[in-house]
Amino acid sequence: MRFITAGESHGPALTAIVEGVPAGVSVSERHINADLRRRQMGYGRGARQCIESDEVSITSGVRFGVTLGSPVTLVVRNRDAQNWADRMAPFGKPPASLKRETRPRPGHADLVGVLKVGGEDCRDVIERASARSTAALVAAAGIAREFLAAVGVNVFSYVTSIGSVSLDEDEPLLSAPDYKPLDIEVSELRCPSLETTEAMKARIDEARAAGESLGGAFRVVATGLLPGLGGYATPSDRLSARIGGALFGIPSVKGVEFGLGFAAAGLPGSQVHDAITLERGRGFGRATNRAGGLEGGMTTGLPLVVTCAVKPIPTLMSPLDTIDLDTLESVEASCERSDVCAVPSAAVVAEAQMAFCLAEAYLSKFGRDDMASIRGAIAAYRRRLGTMSK
Repeated sequence: MRFITAGESHGPALTAIVEGVPAGVSVSERHINADLRRRQMGYGRGARQCIESDEVSITSGVRFGVTLGSPVTLVVRNRDAQNWADRMAPFGKPPASLKRETRPRPGHADLVGVLKVGGEDCRDVIERASARSTAALVAAAGIAREFLAAVGVNVFSYVTSIGSVSLDEDEPLLSAPDYKPLDIEVSELRCPSLETTEAMKARIDEARAAGESLGGAFRVVATGLLPGLGGYATPSDRLSARIGGALFGIPSVKGVEFGLGFAAAGLPGSQVHDAITLERGRGFGRATNRAGGLEGGMTTGLPLVVTCAVKPIPTLMSPLDTIDLDTLESVEASCERSDVCAVPSAAVVAEAQMAFCLAEAYLSKFGRDDMASIRGAIAAYRRRLGTMSK
C-alpha cells in the first residue's frame, strides 16, 4: 500500500491517491474527517486553522463504503484558495500587484529550494513545502487506518513536551500503551496530563508574546501487532528503517527514537535488551519493552513505541536575518501567517505515516487481494505461532 499526494498550500485542493488497497476494507468519511480535525487542532495554532475546515471527498476506489481493490482518490478542498486565485493561477500572466517572496526564512525550505531549481520566487517552494500538504497525507492514511483496525491494530499518539515543559512519566515504555484516547484528545495539546497541558499552554503564551515559536516531542504507539512483521534479510526490509524514513519525511521532525532510543547508548546490555519469556497458552513474550516493540527490524508483538523530536516553526514574528534574493543585502526574513506551536498536529501526521508502514507490513506478509484472504492468512499464522510455543 502506497500513496502520492499533490496540491499547493493555497491551491484549489489537496489530492491523494492510495494504491495497493485490498478489496473489502470498510471506509468511513466520518473517521477520516475526525483525523483531519485532530490535525488542525492544538493550542498555539495560527489563523489558517480558523479559515479551513478540512473535509475529505472520496472520488474513486470505494463503493457503498467498501474498497474495490482499485486506487482510492481523496480530495481535501482549500477554502483559503479563493483569496489566492490570482496569485496562484495555473495559467495566464502574473497580476501586476504580485509581490515575489525574496526573503527566505531560516529553517524552512525557501532558500535551498530556489537554489535547487533556479527560481526567483520562494513562493514556488513555500506552497509545496508547507505543512498544509500533510492534510492530504492524513486523509490518505484514513484508508490504512481502516485496514489496520480490521486486523486489530490501533495507532495513536500523545505529546510529551512543549519547549522546556515535559510530561512526567515513570516508565513511559510501559505506560504509553495504557493511555486513554479520551484523556489525550480532551487536552488542547494532546497531552494525557491536564496539569502538564496547562503548563505547556503558559509556555506557548510566553513564546507568542516574545514573537517566538516552540517545538517539542511526541510519542506514537501501535498496539495489537503480530510478531514478525518487517524483515531482517536486507536493510530495506527492516521495519525500523521504513518507519524511521517515513517519520523523518515529516518536515518538522528532527529526531526519531525507538524504545529507549539514545538512552540505550549509555546503558549496559542487561538494562537495554528484553528478556524472552514463555507463557503457556499465550506464547513467547518479553519481560520488558525497552526495544519499543522492534527487534532486528521486526515487530516483537509488544506495543510499538516511537518518540519524535519536533523543531520550532521556522516562521517567526520576530524574524531572523536573511539575504534578499534581489538585492543580496541583509534583511529580516519573511513573516507570514503561522503557528506558534504545531507539535500536536505533527503527532497526528506521524500516526498517518506509521499507519502506512504497518499496513504495508501486514499486506507484504499476509497477501494483498482481499480482506477475507488476508484474515485467513493471519488466522493460520496465529495457529503456527501457537504451535511453536507449545
